Amino acid sequence: MQLMSVEKILGEWKKKIYKPIYWLEGEEDYYIDQLVDYAEAHILTESEASFNLTIFYGRDAAWADIINACRKYPMFSDKQVVILKEAQQLREMDKLEAYFNLPLSSTIFIVAYKEKKLDARTKFAKLVKERAEFLSTKKIYDSALPEWVNTYVTRLEYTISPKATMLLVDHIGNDLARIENEIQKILINLKTRKTITEEDVENFVGISKDFNIFELQSAVAAKDLVKAVRVIRYFGDNPKAAPIQLVLPSLYAFFSKVFMIFGASGPEDAIARQIGVNGFFFKNYSQASHTYGYEGVEKVLLLLHQYNLRSIGINATRIEDEALLKEMVVKMMM
Repeated sequence: MQLMSVEKILGEWKKKIYKPIYWLEGEEDYYIDQLVDYAEAHILTESEASFNLTIFYGRDAAWADIINACRKYPMFSDKQVVILKEAQQLREMDKLEAYFNLPLSSTIFIVAYKEKKLDARTKFAKLVKERAEFLSTKKIYDSALPEWVNTYVTRLEYTISPKATMLLVDHIGNDLARIENEIQKILINLKTRKTITEEDVENFVGISKDFNIFELQSAVAAKDLVKAVRVIRYFGDNPKAAPIQLVLPSLYAFFSKVFMIFGASGPEDAIARQIGVNGFFFKNYSQASHTYGYEGVEKVLLLLHQYNLRSIGINATRIEDEALLKEMVVKMMM
């Protein structure tokens, strides 16, 4: 088995270096889609594709039809491309074994097996890893999202401010395709400028730079009750801006990392790495650890758990989300 990277596969394809079978699997659809979209649009010319591009969908496809398509010879081209999308939904997947054992060199067979991985213990999985160019994707950690955004923007020859990065990451979460779409939307509107600011995120993505989960997090970390209540009031007036189902997990993730500081050691940059936080934003976590102390952070985490249960109606009568959040942050800061 050769475990490939997205960059290596794309690099070879751009040089017109192709292997007979590519198996793309894992939890992160973004990278699988990136390769499938390129293969569909660029491996063959438009005229070649009309005769030599075949696309199957796992839910509707039959394994025998897929093998028959792969065994055809190309017309008016030296290559044909067969793509199996949503392969995880294909019935009797192991029946493809016959083709994997004897693939055609003139066929480029690309299998997109999303959201999961083959059971490595099976005979078919071992065959796939032996015969195919193999890509396995993982969801990136939330702590790595700011770096991913910066790398993506830099590759496009732009820059982005740290605050703008956090606004995007906190608002969108671990959805790389959506982050990419929002960045592209911003770039279209930048005109001659080369730096994305928090104002751009506010104007073109629709995230308030002053009233968002990141600002609430900062206010709670500093025990700034006035600012926290002002942000929560904004959430109450704009329910889609930050539903309580997003606010509570975000605060819990923040204070869980704050709690980890008490067991970490070394200089600030080392502690930031240990708890999985971008160094630029470590000061917020450090501030919270000093402001609340060990017992205070423990109390905050317990309150977040309790109010998460209350937000879904457990051990509580129905109360508006805004009132629930206000009550919670007051108890946190007492």
